Amino acid sequence: MPNQEKHTGLSKNQFEQLFKNQFGHLCNFAIQYVQDKDNAQDICQRVFVNLWEKRAEVNMDKSIKSYLFTAVKNRCLNHIRDNKKYRSKVLDLDCGDFEIAEVEDFFGAAELKTKIENALALLPEKCRLVFEMSRYQGLKYREIAEELDISQKTVEAHMSKAMKILRAHLKDLLIILLICNNIL
Repeated sequence: MPNQEKHTGLSKNQFEQLFKNQFGHLCNFAIQYVQDKDNAQDICQRVFVNLWEKRAEVNMDKSIKSYLFTAVKNRCLNHIRDNKKYRSKVLDLDCGDFEIAEVEDFFGAAELKTKIENALALLPEKCRLVFEMSRYQGLKYREIAEELDISQKTVEAHMSKAMKILRAHLKDLLIILLICNNIL
């Protein structure tokens, strides 16, 4: 009776065929997550490189297509997480120097600065300190964590809390600034 061992591993020809058949579909799938063709292609290429590096371990009895789509989805989600910005148009403004005439028509620069300062005063002390170090001193989360002797995750949590509170208290101001900047 002949040895009926199942073939495991991915041959070069199988890999090339898989790449030709699936790369475009995977890129289109990735674009739905990352909204950028170049990033989508990069993610898909990294998935295929990883597959090639582990080709000897591939079980041909399992769905490689399902694996590829799952791997691309996970890498897309990681990309989104790693590139998430805690930024807001309102909170990035330099309150002392407004170049947008329309904003000054709605609020004087001093009144606008006062509104932002009043919102900042609502933040818990440590939260406000972290926010000010990030926004006004331009420090990175890692630098803030080192200076305050807290974890980077704690810095992220403080920033997230600050942004939530400030957005809630400055929402009327945000809408006006967005309209003035023709963003809406």
